[in-house]
Amino acid sequence: MTHKESQKSFTLPSLQTSALLLAAGLGISALLPVYAASKASQTASVNQKTQLISQNKKVEITLVSYAVTKAAYEKIIPQFVAKWKREKGQDVIVRQSYGGSGSQTRAVIDGLDADVVALALALDTKKIEQAGLIQPGWEKENPNNSIVTRSVVALETRAGNPKKIKTWSDLAKPGVKIVTANPKTSGGARWNFLALWGAIAKNGGNETQARNFVTQVFKNVVVLPKDARESSDAFYKKGQGDVLLNYENEVILAAQQGKTDTSYEVPATNISIDAPVAVVDKNVDKHGTRAVAEAFTKFLFTPEAQREFAKVGFRPVNSSVAKEVQSKFPKISRLYTVGDLGGWNTVQKKFFDDGAIFDKIQSGR
Repeated sequence: MTHKESQKSFTLPSLQTSALLLAAGLGISALLPVYAASKASQTASVNQKTQLISQNKKVEITLVSYAVTKAAYEKIIPQFVAKWKREKGQDVIVRQSYGGSGSQTRAVIDGLDADVVALALALDTKKIEQAGLIQPGWEKENPNNSIVTRSVVALETRAGNPKKIKTWSDLAKPGVKIVTANPKTSGGARWNFLALWGAIAKNGGNETQARNFVTQVFKNVVVLPKDARESSDAFYKKGQGDVLLNYENEVILAAQQGKTDTSYEVPATNISIDAPVAVVDKNVDKHGTRAVAEAFTKFLFTPEAQREFAKVGFRPVNSSVAKEVQSKFPKISRLYTVGDLGGWNTVQKKFFDDGAIFDKIQSGR
């Protein structure tokens, strides 16, 4: 098998393609590639790109995201497609790929031709930047430092909450069986770990107390799957554990879809699960899709798009929409961020690198 054949066999199965095309019957012509050598030249060539766009009947971009965003994007994408058609007279196809954030990151680095990535944590986007596919400074290209959705960690229990699990401290009690994914392999599980750590370290405790608490909690972990999807399956389908550490938005969406027979609590001290979006510069310049890709990412911050995120359980980053839906979410009295813990580079080295705190906690279980 040649290199090109190998790459093709990897890329195509990983795309769960959902082509959303507004209007039909228009001819299809080849896209004219637009190349930009630098941010300055990209800005200077906006007018030229707009002229090129108008000459084409159709444009395709690929969105690569993590699994739990799918329900929102399936509502948001048709709105963007309609808006672009009204304003530019051009049809847009948005191809979509969903999966675990870490797996999606590796796929993009290995050749999955994403124009836009919307991943579960900035650390994954940074890895794509470090691979040379995204230019530095992407955080400043959109509102809110490019953080497009927020969530928090929820404690999902069996129906009626028979173990009376309501706060972080309840997770350390004898006899409580916990399910969470492995922070070494799961982005969602890293958020869970940091929420446990911050429950002490950002609530008046010191680092020794935080480590002792997290160590005790992980002694109660009965299964440590590789990703959030497998941990949900262990809890729901296999009946393992008394409590599942989960994204609040995923709990809300599952309830909306009638998939759960559970209760959940949202601790008042919590971490802000901030998920960014970014244009993949190298790919959009290769495809000639920068204008539409940048417009799509900016559309995600509009009230229209933010309302769709909120409908499936994400906490909006748009302030006006946040006010509209604030009664639907439990109040967080003490919300902290990864930045408050030193930023992703510090957090990764301190907690999740080989031989770091998580490995030491695991070795003592």
